[in-house]
Amino acid sequence: MKNALEQRASLDALTAGRLARGRLQTSAGLTYRPYWWEAAPRRPALDALELPPQADVVIVGSGFTGLSAALTLLRNGRSVVVVERDVPGFGASTRNGGQVGSGNQKFRVKRLIAMRGRKKAEALLREGVAMLDTIEDLIAREKIDCHFSRCGRFRAAIRPEHYEAMARDMDDLREVAGVESFMVPRAEQRSEIGSDVFFGGSVLPQDASLHPGLYHSGLMQRIEEAGGVIVGGAPAEAIVPTASGFVVTTPRGTVSCRNVIIATNGYTGGLVPELKRRIVPVGSGIIATGEIPEALFAGLMPKGRVYGNTNRVFYYFRASPGERRIIWGGRVGRLANNTSPLAFRHLARDMLHVFPELEDVPVTHAWDGLIGYTFDEVPHIGRTAAGLHYAIGYCGTGVSRATYFGHKIALQLMGSKDGRTAFDDFDFPSFPLQPAAKQAVPVVETWYRIRDAVEF
Repeated sequence: MKNALEQRASLDALTAGRLARGRLQTSAGLTYRPYWWEAAPRRPALDALELPPQADVVIVGSGFTGLSAALTLLRNGRSVVVVERDVPGFGASTRNGGQVGSGNQKFRVKRLIAMRGRKKAEALLREGVAMLDTIEDLIAREKIDCHFSRCGRFRAAIRPEHYEAMARDMDDLREVAGVESFMVPRAEQRSEIGSDVFFGGSVLPQDASLHPGLYHSGLMQRIEEAGGVIVGGAPAEAIVPTASGFVVTTPRGTVSCRNVIIATNGYTGGLVPELKRRIVPVGSGIIATGEIPEALFAGLMPKGRVYGNTNRVFYYFRASPGERRIIWGGRVGRLANNTSPLAFRHLARDMLHVFPELEDVPVTHAWDGLIGYTFDEVPHIGRTAAGLHYAIGYCGTGVSRATYFGHKIALQLMGSKDGRTAFDDFDFPSFPLQPAAKQAVPVVETWYRIRDAVEF
């Protein structure tokens, strides 16, 4: 029997059920920052580090792209300074769900072939597989303890016709790019997920998961051990060409360098207008539950995979590594600011639709972040007209893509033939009326939600 203190704590807890129904008299215990920061705290933006006056390369942005590029450059004898507007790792690299995919599910195979041709489609799909291998190899080589696991991905079919379409697409993916997968019919889906709301699904057994906070911290540690410098609270305010390269100006000083890499993805602002026109930031929200009783937790995700669904406005979820918590993500709420529980209400609703037994489980953390979307929905790598290198636009599959593209843009900067990618010859289209496109994101998302509901 509960004592009075336990009963009061139970009444005050913001449970998934209360959040889903908007009963928000209290949000006791709800922390508005990424759960990943508990194990990997962010260091202060204005730390004691000074900005060096010179470097071979300045990298703007301290996410996975920038850190991957920095590590590749350092391992090849270049001096590197990474400048960051906020706390190092403040952006999406430590705000994502820690799901690691190939990016090969952005388009169905037949559509990709229709858009790009069979030869190019095959190259793109195979490079998606290489992205997964690259991040696994990097983590192993650098000995980064971040719970990396090839756990596999279960993608749940919202409707019976989605299952059939996925089955055909998995066949095409295997035939065109040799990607392993298998289908799980509805009658057997309890072997993959403790829910009956879906109509079966597909499994990509080579997809992976990691702890993004620990992965980011591990990359930072290896960079600094190799002599690289990462300076927070140092937004790049101007990049001025010189006879020998560039001068990058920040509030904490200037750095002269031979080359610059722009690695800002969804946080790309007006520093380089040529890139700003080509990226629209899209908000993403995530909640984390408290510890779930073992008897209940054991049946929810029995194989410990990462999970998603087939909706246009989809949600994704997984267990926190080594814990009985669920990390549940989707689009950010539009009707409240990101420090209000109402901004995350829809995530609790989706979670309880799949797992109604989590009604009384506390929600402890809620946070948001920005995804960088491109007009053609593919990532881009290359150089601007002024000679700035860039790698951006991961469209929601940034953990492996950012790591891979950061490595590749560093190799391209050094003139290595190993820097070539299947994405090199893509035109990088601007968004028509980019500011309007940014404002239109909630409208388009609402339209997609309606289509998901009525399926037309």
